This record gives sequence, C-alpha cells and structure tokens, in this order.
Amino acid sequence: MTRFTRRQSLALGLAGAGALVFPAIARAQTATADVRNNVSGFQMHNWRDHFDSLGKGVILADTVSRALHYWAGGDGAHRIFPTSVPISDELTKRGYTEIVRKKEGPSWTPTASQMERYPDWKPIPPGPENPLGTHAMYLSWPAYIIHGTHDTRKIGRRSSDGCIGLYNENIAELFAICPVGTQVRVI
Repeated sequence: MTRFTRRQSLALGLAGAGALVFPAIARAQTATADVRNNVSGFQMHNWRDHFDSLGKGVILADTVSRALHYWAGGDGAHRIFPTSVPISDELTKRGYTEIVRKKEGPSWTPTASQMERYPDWKPIPPGPENPLGTHAMYLSWPAYIIHGTHDTRKIGRRSSDGCIGLYNENIAELFAICPVGTQVRVI
C-alpha cells in the first residue's frame, strides 16, 4: 500500500482540481477572445485639427471611437459623449456639414431606403417608441440627424442607418448649448 504525506496529498489534490478547472478556464478565455466590447476607447481630438475656427461651435463625430466631441464657440469648452454609429460604412456619410434645424420631441419618418427594405414601417410620433429619442439636431445632409435614443443598448454600437445617436440626457444637454449653424464633421 502506498502512503502519502499530507504535503503529497495536498499536491495531488491541487493537481486534480487543476485538471478539472483548466478546461473551463480555457473555454472562458476562448469565448472572451471573440467578444468585442460595445464601446471602444475614446480617442482625444483637438478641434484645430478639423476646423479653421470655432465659430458658433464645432462637433466632431468620430465613428471609429464612437464618440461625439463638442467645443463651444467663444471659450472652446469641450464635452465628449458616447454615441451609436451607422451599421455599415455604406450608411456612413463622412465630411463637413452643419446643424440646420433643431427639434424637441421629434417625430420619425422612415427614409426611402428604409421603406425599400422594410415596407411595413410607418411614421412614429414623439414618445417612447420613437427612435429619435427626445431631441434631434438635423444636418444639412438630408436624412442625417444627431439625435437621442430610448434604446440605450444602441450607444457604443453600430446600430443606426446613418445617424449619430446619443443617450437622451446627453442629447438634451448638447441640444441646449449647441446653436443652429454649428459646424459638424463626421469622420
């Protein structure tokens, strides 16, 4: 009969437990390697790298880091907000535009391309079912809007048909301080 000391028994016990635990650890590491966080790290920007002047204010919507940067005209105070971004690069319009209109309690109407894909979609009045959330700032590009969302799961993800979405409390803050005529760049 083989006799083991307490030290040998403990070593064998830990080795046995490791053999049972290791496959679970390996599976967990493999599973998390395929999972992507829904919010990537914000990249800091300087407004001078994108605009000639602050004017009334400037917005930089960074679709890679999924963040909207706002610099106020005059003092250049900077705010940064997490955003949702378009589902695909084909739906992402990039370049310079400006805010041409603002609406609190916007209604939503599907675009022509959305109606082609989803013919049963109907306009939605202001309220909790409205995909534009509580506030909308319309860009000079038709059908492109910076707006809120009631579906907070969308923030930090590729989830829109071209718009830039913010949490309702963030769009309300931005809406209050961002005048019509604010310069916008989407990168």
